[in-house]
Amino acid sequence: MSANKITLNVNGTRHELEDADPQMPLLWALRDALGMTGTKFGCGIAQCGACTVHVDGRATRSCVTPIGTLADRSITTIEGLSSDGSHPLQKAWAQHGVPQCGYCQAGQIMSAAALLAKTPKPTDEDIDRGMGGNICRCGTYTRIRAAIHTAAKGGRQ
Repeated sequence: MSANKITLNVNGTRHELEDADPQMPLLWALRDALGMTGTKFGCGIAQCGACTVHVDGRATRSCVTPIGTLADRSITTIEGLSSDGSHPLQKAWAQHGVPQCGYCQAGQIMSAAALLAKTPKPTDEDIDRGMGGNICRCGTYTRIRAAIHTAAKGGRQ
């Protein structure tokens, strides 16, 4: 494939990538070209969820999403969710002590944000379905579910 100039709209800012391969996964464009390291590499095959970002508001695995498919699309990373950690999910994550090793947490929070945007008052089943495919090596799933419920209630447990 030939290299091109590709424009990405990330967290409300347009970024032009010179000599970018349209097949480059979004994850590497974010981390290597744009220096946004909040989005993590996990498995590289869209199975673990560590690389989850939003594309037009939908949870998307950035490790398998070619940047050439993202023209005129809005991309939101964990850095764009809240610059100061004030997003209700980020607060609920801290309140419930969700992170242990922390590696999967950006992807977990981004999936949870997409879930709450679609289903503002989720049931346990909604959460399990919406968070399916996000793997936590530390097994904090019950805390993740509790944090999502807290964020859905506006921060109240």
